[in-house]
Amino acid sequence: MSLTSTFRLSLISAALALAGCASQAAGPSTAAAPAATAPMAAMPASAKPHVVVLATGGTIAGAGASAMNSATYSAAKVPVDKLLAGLPELGNIAKVSGEQVFQIASESFTNDHLLKLAQRVSQLAKQADVDGIVITHGTDTLAETAYFLSLTVHTDKPIAVVGSMRPGTALSADGALNLVNAVTVAASKDAKGKGVFVTMNDEINTARDVNKDINIQTAAFQSQWGPLGMVVEGKNYWFRAPVKRHTNQSEFNIDSITALPQVDIVYAYGNVQPTAVNALVAGGAKAIVHAGTGNGSVADRMVKPLQDARAKGTVIVRASRVPYGFVLRNAEQPDDKYDWVVAHDLRPEKARILTMLALAKGASTQELQRMFWEY
Repeated sequence: MSLTSTFRLSLISAALALAGCASQAAGPSTAAAPAATAPMAAMPASAKPHVVVLATGGTIAGAGASAMNSATYSAAKVPVDKLLAGLPELGNIAKVSGEQVFQIASESFTNDHLLKLAQRVSQLAKQADVDGIVITHGTDTLAETAYFLSLTVHTDKPIAVVGSMRPGTALSADGALNLVNAVTVAASKDAKGKGVFVTMNDEINTARDVNKDINIQTAAFQSQWGPLGMVVEGKNYWFRAPVKRHTNQSEFNIDSITALPQVDIVYAYGNVQPTAVNALVAGGAKAIVHAGTGNGSVADRMVKPLQDARAKGTVIVRASRVPYGFVLRNAEQPDDKYDWVVAHDLRPEKARILTMLALAKGASTQELQRMFWEY
């Protein structure tokens, strides 16, 4: 029996024991016994929505040496069939089937992984017998993958990307409930048409807005604009809807994308030098996202190297290393004059995703700027 199952049973046994003790202490009850309630009829299997779980690895499939190892463990160890077999509760929500796409830690995701995963999601979304899709994913690049899917998969079927901050072997492991909530969202009619979600820590966040802000706590994923809703005891509660373009509204389509251009990120800091910019241009970067300080600020010594990079054809996108707020065009730098683009409220890593897709379509800097406002 797994640690999680043992822990569940111990809690139940303890609760029953406490209830028995309380009953004996109170003595015989003089109140009439409540009438028995007929059990709710189970939904026929044929009537349940079909949710496909695509597994890619990560902490949610990880294992530690002991129950005390919540931050020290090996990711991507548990295959999807065992992951699903350990959660019989999923059968009460939907008909759930699993498929192992990758078995890696998400920091090792590449553009090829993004393309293969999105293509598989698109294929499944076209199947009439599939009602929703869940992707289990490592948390390090989970938000990037979710945003990529929201931009490239054309469907109104719910897609939920989910991970965990603790392996299933740890005390207070969060993966089991996160996965149950993800299937709940993916199986729900009320999630239809709202795009791609990240379901972590009971919250439903839109893939565009959410980011990993904490690395050792279960409330790791945050959005500066707030969650769309929550899942509580198997029910969705919605509070807002995404207004940025996604899925069926997107001009990008994974069915016609076979490769992604090289787009890299340069991080700003005190005493920053143009070494990285020059090396990336020489290495063939089609665009550079400059993760500037404050409002996407660019140090004086970096302006000329970035101008030179643009003159050689490399697109320059001004983002910010500050996690909240957004970059104003023509505020810190004359973006119109330099033909630079600003990333609005997208963090550098998500700005890279959108820039890759835009350049794959042959977008100009003017078109790319429009995309940053709309997506």
